[in-house]
Amino acid sequence: MFATAISQLRYGAAILTNRRIRPGDLERLARDLVATIAEFGEPGEDSALLPGRAGHVDPQLRREVARRSLRATARAAARHTAYYRRQFAAFDLDPDRLEPEDWSRVPVTPKEALRSLPAAFVSDSATPALMALTTGTSGTPTSVWFSRAELDCTIAFSTISAVLGLGLRPRHTVAYAGCSRATLPLVSAEESTTRTGAGFVQLGTVSPALALDRLASPLGLPGKDPQITHLTTSASYLAALVQEAEHHKWHSTDFGLQSISVGGEVLSAPLRRRAEEAFGAAVSSAYLMTETLPSGATPCTQGHLHHTTEFGHLEVLDPLTLEPTAPGGLGTVVHTPYVPYRECTLLLRYATGDLVRLPAEPPGCELAHLPATSGILGRWNGPLSTTVTTREVLDLVEAEPEVPLPARHALTEGPDGTARLHLLVTRLPATALLGRLEERAGAAGLRLCDIVLHEDRATMPPTTPVRADLREHSFETGSAQGSASSAAAAAPRTAPRTEAGTEAGTGRDPDPTDDPAPGGTAWAPAPPHSPR
Repeated sequence: MFATAISQLRYGAAILTNRRIRPGDLERLARDLVATIAEFGEPGEDSALLPGRAGHVDPQLRREVARRSLRATARAAARHTAYYRRQFAAFDLDPDRLEPEDWSRVPVTPKEALRSLPAAFVSDSATPALMALTTGTSGTPTSVWFSRAELDCTIAFSTISAVLGLGLRPRHTVAYAGCSRATLPLVSAEESTTRTGAGFVQLGTVSPALALDRLASPLGLPGKDPQITHLTTSASYLAALVQEAEHHKWHSTDFGLQSISVGGEVLSAPLRRRAEEAFGAAVSSAYLMTETLPSGATPCTQGHLHHTTEFGHLEVLDPLTLEPTAPGGLGTVVHTPYVPYRECTLLLRYATGDLVRLPAEPPGCELAHLPATSGILGRWNGPLSTTVTTREVLDLVEAEPEVPLPARHALTEGPDGTARLHLLVTRLPATALLGRLEERAGAAGLRLCDIVLHEDRATMPPTTPVRADLREHSFETGSAQGSASSAAAAAPRTAPRTEAGTEAGTGRDPDPTDDPAPGGTAWAPAPPHSPR
């Protein structure tokens, strides 16, 4: 353990002096944590001091670390990237004189700038090794370059989080139901999972029928639980799985799932409840994204998202004025990932576009020492996105079994600052459904002037793509898999499952396969387990 203590000291010194982190030090910390679990069955008391554990820090020390980290990050960006070299010259900024109070003098970096010229944000002192792409569901995919050292550190962070946050042990098996083109989250998920001794299965985003068959099938592996125990996926693909499970009368006892981790999209309260009922597993959702890796946020028991101060600097700004959001107000997450955690693609005051609400009063929860926001409410794409947020829409519609999942919806402008909600349903007329939606929308105080139901998606205004649209095709068929899993499924299916044609029970064409890989928010069971 002497070598571990040296690694911990070197890691701490690198953070305090903003010097390069040795990936080997983090890897040793992760290895020794796994070894401690194997020998004693639980982590030691000092595990609370490991990276990313969100422990209490003296406010004065936190402020000093933030001041040094912001200066070091600004200095590296201004000296070594083409984009910020021009920005600092244009605004006559000296990175060595910046204080947290005047950090707002640094211009906000719009997502479009990184998307249009990613090379301008890559440090000329780094060695780029891997380009990660976001999903592109909100537009053109965003490219982010990572060095080999950053990848090694990410995997070490993820291993620590997998053990302490997700509780992975060698008997477990994790299924990753994300797009196979998502190189960074896939590598991070596979490496961190297997380093804990757990098994890893790449499901991909195959048809929900096929995915359920695989989740229910016996593994028959020595030293492993009988079935897959952990599932990591996006909210929309989880919705597709719930739709399939409910329609074909799967029971929670058909599966061996213990935990479902959701990232990348808004997880509504009704979908969480329906998924927990369908699969008999706890569903959790954290926040992490490729551009701001390894910074992230984790939920508390009161429903806030608490953002780590160890890996980066959080701001919540008005999406129109870019002024600080007042307590109780709605704003967009703006983030600066710190050097030395980032050394390749450097970003200052990066506007993520993710909408949150600040608490009206200081929180009194177990993570009150960390900056708090609401859960992610949606993505900023104009005033309509704040008139009625994506979370408000999903909380309304995903509670209704008559609404096919994943829900397809769109907002159009209504009179007097209201919005009109367009929603795809299985069939019309749906008078009772419409009545319930209108009643519940009124009770929730949603600023909707009207709800328009559609039976055909072609009649709707354009809807936003979701990650479940990144469908991967397989030569396997639902019927072939159904026979393979019959021993594991306790209840008979009441309707056939199809691999082609319309999705069973939804009346929709199968979701198209998109090109971009999903990095914008990738795997994040518990920060910093893997990028959003």
